[in-house]
Amino acid sequence: MKISKITIRNLFGIKEQSLNGKSIELSGDNGVGKTSVIDAIRYALTNKSDRKYIVRNGETEGEIIIETDSGLSIDRKARTNQTDYKSVKQNGLAVGSPEAFLKTLFVPLQLNPMEFIKMTEKEQNTVILNMVQYDWDMNTIKEWFGEIPQDVDYDQNILSVLYDIQKEDGYYFQRRQDINREIKAKKAVISDISNTLPVDYDGSQWENANIGDLYTKIERIRKDNHDIDYAKAMINEHDQKIRGFQATREISLAALDREITAEGNQIDTELASLEERLKSLREKKESLSSKKKDKEKAIESDYKAAVAKFEGEITKYTELSKKEITPIDDLMAEADNTEKMKAFVGEWKRMLDIQNDVEKLTAQSEILTEKIEKARTLPGEILEKADIPIEGLSVKDGVPLINGLPISNLSEGEKLSLCVDVAVENPGGLQIILIDGVEALSDENRKALYDTCKAKGVQFIACRTTNDTELMITEL
Repeated sequence: MKISKITIRNLFGIKEQSLNGKSIELSGDNGVGKTSVIDAIRYALTNKSDRKYIVRNGETEGEIIIETDSGLSIDRKARTNQTDYKSVKQNGLAVGSPEAFLKTLFVPLQLNPMEFIKMTEKEQNTVILNMVQYDWDMNTIKEWFGEIPQDVDYDQNILSVLYDIQKEDGYYFQRRQDINREIKAKKAVISDISNTLPVDYDGSQWENANIGDLYTKIERIRKDNHDIDYAKAMINEHDQKIRGFQATREISLAALDREITAEGNQIDTELASLEERLKSLREKKESLSSKKKDKEKAIESDYKAAVAKFEGEITKYTELSKKEITPIDDLMAEADNTEKMKAFVGEWKRMLDIQNDVEKLTAQSEILTEKIEKARTLPGEILEKADIPIEGLSVKDGVPLINGLPISNLSEGEKLSLCVDVAVENPGGLQIILIDGVEALSDENRKALYDTCKAKGVQFIACRTTNDTELMITEL
């Protein structure tokens, strides 16, 4: 679609100007109205102007009418004392949502390509990326990543958004680094704990081990062993005990003899001195024999009772003394080892908890890696599906490349040629470029730009400042 006729009345510094559909260069000194023509066309297409006053000084209404070779007509009026007017028709029929419709006819780069050259590299990249037509919203982001990633400016184009999501100082990358650092620290703790544990230590084996039962078993065996030792000692001391009992008996009898003899001697002594008591003493002496027999019977009875009691005890221990002592060294070693192993259970459980944390963190890190990789691969997928107005456009690390080169590597002429390519790649839109300030280009670059436009069939209106005091319109 090309412009076939332009009519301007009382807009900016223009009283009245008509142009046909030819590509032209407007030249002349400052103030002759060159830029006013371009500003009027921009105003017609965008309903915007950087100028404070749109209507020509002294007038109440300014108007621009643009007609195209496709039957489209645009009539916009700026008024100082009433509401502005606009009419957008296609083959005589009003177009619905006219402002939105007009935005589909061009890209901003077509209306001010010289400003593109003056932009910073970042601004130029943003302009190029904004040309990629891809339908997306926040639901699209949520479908891709399962959430809305933090710390991202979603007012940008989708390719810049994806770059911000995956960049190294972005939320996902930094979060993954934090998680990986935490994983590394936890693995170091696990290693430290593992080094303190016995080889192949299984805490579940020792956590439920009952050390009390083990010590009870040991004490039971110790008691049995003590009883066996006592039984054997009792059996071994049997004869010695009997001899002891016999000795007690003999000592008692000998003592009795000494006692009786001493008492008899005393009586004999007393008989000599106490003749008058002789008879009674003799009777008493005769009774000593009976007394001796009674005491001998008592001594013998005590002896037999002691022997019988001891023999009864010996009988009880005879069978027990035949048993072998049960060794407890192995059980004691087992108990010592169990007690030692149980001391490690706490650290082992802590190690398992940390290992579980590491598994969860690793899963989180892997999910973040998947999201980062997705943000890195999506631009390629988008460029395959999106409407791209520039041939040879690709994106690497969030930076647009033209035939593999960043915009900053292009010359001024190549950048302006890029603007021409943009106009050509929108076949349903206006095939026109408005170029203000071409005097900033070298003669070679200016001629190359004009030739490129002609070769690609792009209509253009260029403004060049010269020393001419009148507005010069040159068809090219």
